[in-house]
Amino acid sequence: MKLLEYIDQNLASFDDLPFTPLDSAALASFCMVRSDLLVPPLESRLSFASDKMLVKNIEAHTTKPAHFIDFVRAELYPSLFVGLEPAKAKQLMLALAASPRYRNMNVQDALDLFDVERQTQFFAVTYIEPGKFVYLGFRGTDATFTGWRENFNMVFSDAVPSQLQALRYLEAIAKEVPEKIYLGGHSKGGNLAAYAALHAPCEIQDRIAGVYLHDAPGFTTDTVDPSRWKSLAGRIHRSVPQESFVGMLMDTPVPYHVVQSDGVGIMQHSPFTWEIDETTNDFVYLEALQDSALYNASVFDVWISQYSRQEAAEIVDALFEAIEVSGARDAKDVLFAGPHSIGLITSTARHLDSASRTTLLNALGSLANIAGAGIGPELAGRITHTHKNS
Repeated sequence: MKLLEYIDQNLASFDDLPFTPLDSAALASFCMVRSDLLVPPLESRLSFASDKMLVKNIEAHTTKPAHFIDFVRAELYPSLFVGLEPAKAKQLMLALAASPRYRNMNVQDALDLFDVERQTQFFAVTYIEPGKFVYLGFRGTDATFTGWRENFNMVFSDAVPSQLQALRYLEAIAKEVPEKIYLGGHSKGGNLAAYAALHAPCEIQDRIAGVYLHDAPGFTTDTVDPSRWKSLAGRIHRSVPQESFVGMLMDTPVPYHVVQSDGVGIMQHSPFTWEIDETTNDFVYLEALQDSALYNASVFDVWISQYSRQEAAEIVDALFEAIEVSGARDAKDVLFAGPHSIGLITSTARHLDSASRTTLLNALGSLANIAGAGIGPELAGRITHTHKNS
């Protein structure tokens, strides 16, 4: 059973079945549905604006909280769904609108930010089950080059702008609601949720009931003080599919739960491919990641560790120059091309200036050499020490 089928069949209220990782996965995935015309914006949204930061939902088209049924408007469908799987987002919308578990939730306080110059893309929305809890959902990466560029920037930056905006968003919502707080996201959205929760003031952290990271990348060593993780011990739920790549990037010193997926390769990144056990109202968990996931994560770890932050930044600049001149419509055309991705990027690198071309081709050559040579079990051990049997 997968997430969409489970939502259709699970009719329990939150009184009968408290909040679960499946609820987080559903609400986090719904962040991929555009809501600027339907959901009231965060009241303090203007405070996020600057010379470089654009508040996309600056107009308040409504002040009343939305419900999932409000999204079921065919005239909005052509522009309503974003992300890597827009068809799945539409199915999710319909399932949530029909479900007695979700359909009376308030959807409000949307914040939509964009800054191309600093490679920043941010969206968050709050779901409220009145008198019970609020869930802050942070949008993961969509198909735009800007969204993926910010993902890569995380590799060499202490904190990217979206992480700082996530913290400000949590602080703004916490002032306005009395309920206990859940927050989470898929992919980059999970990273943003973790950053916000870890850096929140103690009085807000005390109200956090759970933080859900769904195949979310981690942090560079200096981004999060190790002591901050202790303040949320036992409240962070980290899930990754059996062939995870994105969720194993960088450092997240929290045990992970391995979820069974029927996706192939990178498509396991999608929560819609994750298996669910309806008898436990949770994902189907496995004992361990597949060896290929450990190997790929270790290869990336070894490869990126040989570069300084400045060198890593230059590689990312050259990579996205190559992607932009490739003629690709969006990041999916290149980054999700499977084994052909490296060949596509190498081919388009010929059109770059000499310095950028040399930087990118040398980096890709180094990556190929490390992957081809093998890395040894001791490096894989750097990944497996955070595994939790489920």
